[in-house]
Amino acid sequence: MTDRHPGAPASGPGGGSGGPGNLRDSLLKAKIAKLPHLPAVAPQSSMASSSGDVEGEEEEEEEEEEEDGLGSLPSSSSKPAKDRSKPFRNWKDDFSPIPADDCFESALEVDVGEGEKRATFRVYYTPPRIPTAAPTSKPGDKTRNQSADADLETLKPPAVDSDDSDEGDTSLGKGPPSTGTVFLLHHGAGYSALSFALVAKHITKSTKGAAGVLAFDCRGHGRTIHASPTETNALSLENLTNDALLILSKLFPDPKAQPTLILVGHSMGGSVVVSLSHALSSLGKGAEENVARPRVAGVAVLDVVEGTAMAALPSMKTIVAALPKGFDSVEDAIRWYVDSGTIVNAESARRSVASLLKKNEAFAPSSALAQEEEEEEAMEVISSSDSDMQKDDKPHALIWRHNLLATEPYWISWFSSMSARFLSVPCARLLLLAGTDRLDKDLMIGQMQGKYQLEVFIDVGHSLQEDAPERTADLLVGFWKRNEMVLPKKAGAAGMTKVPFRKVGQ
Repeated sequence: MTDRHPGAPASGPGGGSGGPGNLRDSLLKAKIAKLPHLPAVAPQSSMASSSGDVEGEEEEEEEEEEEDGLGSLPSSSSKPAKDRSKPFRNWKDDFSPIPADDCFESALEVDVGEGEKRATFRVYYTPPRIPTAAPTSKPGDKTRNQSADADLETLKPPAVDSDDSDEGDTSLGKGPPSTGTVFLLHHGAGYSALSFALVAKHITKSTKGAAGVLAFDCRGHGRTIHASPTETNALSLENLTNDALLILSKLFPDPKAQPTLILVGHSMGGSVVVSLSHALSSLGKGAEENVARPRVAGVAVLDVVEGTAMAALPSMKTIVAALPKGFDSVEDAIRWYVDSGTIVNAESARRSVASLLKKNEAFAPSSALAQEEEEEEAMEVISSSDSDMQKDDKPHALIWRHNLLATEPYWISWFSSMSARFLSVPCARLLLLAGTDRLDKDLMIGQMQGKYQLEVFIDVGHSLQEDAPERTADLLVGFWKRNEMVLPKKAGAAGMTKVPFRKVGQ
C-alpha cells in the first residue's frame, strides 16, 4: 500500500479512473466530487466531541432529575449514566407512618360504662361548621376600622373567644348548640377508625365543613381500652350496637340539639350501623326526654353482603390464622399491607396501620428472626389443627391489638339476616361493593324494586374506603345531598355541650 494525499481521489478496484472498463466508476467519482467535503470521523466521535461542550448542562439536568424524583432518563450522550443506586427514596417506596391530624379536627377519649363494663373509647371527630357572616362596618365606626388596621399592621388575627380560655375546660361546642349532619363511620373487624381517615378528610373538604365526621375504634380494636379482657373480645352485635349508642349519648347529651346522622359501616361495621339505625328508630316516641336519639337520614353499607359473608365464614378461621403474627416495625407492617394487596393505597395504610399494632412486652431483640423468614412464613396458609393455628412462639417487636380468632363465636351473628335488616331500615339506603356478582337473593329482589342505591367499584379491594377514599367520599356526599342535606344553624360543634372529654393527640 502506498501513501496518498488526503485530497487525492481514490482509485477504483479495477485501476485508475481513465482506464477502459471503468466508465461506471468514473461516473460515480464525478458525482461524489461534487458533494461537499466532510471531515472523516470515527464512529461515535461526533457525540464524544460534543459531550465536552454540554457536560455542565447534562450535570445540571441530572441534578434536576434527582430533585423531581423522575429517576434516570435516556441520554443522547455516549458516556455511561450516573449511578442511581444511591439512597434516593421515591415516595412510592416510603412506608413510614404519618399522623392523621389532617383528617380529623380532634381525637377524644370517651369513658362509658361502669365496673367491668367500663371502657375508654378512642373517638375522632370533626364537627359540622359553616362560616359566620362577616360583620358589615358602618362608615362612622372608626374604632372598629382602627382595630382592624392595627391587626393588619401587626399581622395578628382579631381577638376571638377560644375554647381553651377557661383553665381545665376541655369541652367542645361552647355557646349555643347547633344542628347539622354528621357522618358516623364504623370500621370492620381487624381495622380501626383511621381506616376512614382519608374519607373523612375528603368529606370535610368537599362539603367545606358543612358536614361533620365521627369515627371511633370499636371494642377490642385500635386504641379503645376495656377494663375487663373478657369484654374486650365480646364483639356480639348487641354489644357493638350498645357501644355506639353510649358514645352518641355522651357526645350529644342534649336531646334538643341532636345532629342528623348518615351511618356508614364497612364489612362488620355495616351490620352494626344497620342494627344501630333500627335501635335509634325504636327510641322514637315515648322515650324519655333525656335520651339521645339522633335522626338517621341514611345508612350506607360498604362491601358486605349476607350471602357472600356467610359462605366465606367456614374458611375465615384459616385465613385469619395465616396472617402474620407480628412485625419488626410499623414500616414492615405497612409494607406487608401494601405488598399483599390488603390495602392498595399506601397513603391510607401509612395513616391507619400503626393503630392496629402494639408493643410486644415479651419481645427480646436478640431472639428476632430474619425479616425474609418472617415474610415467607406469614404468607403461608396454615391448615393444621386449632392448637397449631393458635401457636405462636415467634418473637415480634409489634403484635396485633385485636384478636380476631377470639371473636369467632360472634361471626355468624354479625351477618345473619343482614340483608332483610338492611332493606327494612326506615331511611335511605346505599350499598357500595368492590366487584360485581355479589348480591344475594334478597338484595337482588330489593334492587329490582328500587329499595336501595347500588354502586360498584371494580378496581379496588375489600378495603375500598382506603383504596379509593376520594371516590368513596364523593359517593357518600352525593348520597347525603340527594336524600337530605341538613346544615348547622350556627357555627360551632353540632349538639356538643359542655361534656368532660379528654383531648388527645392523633
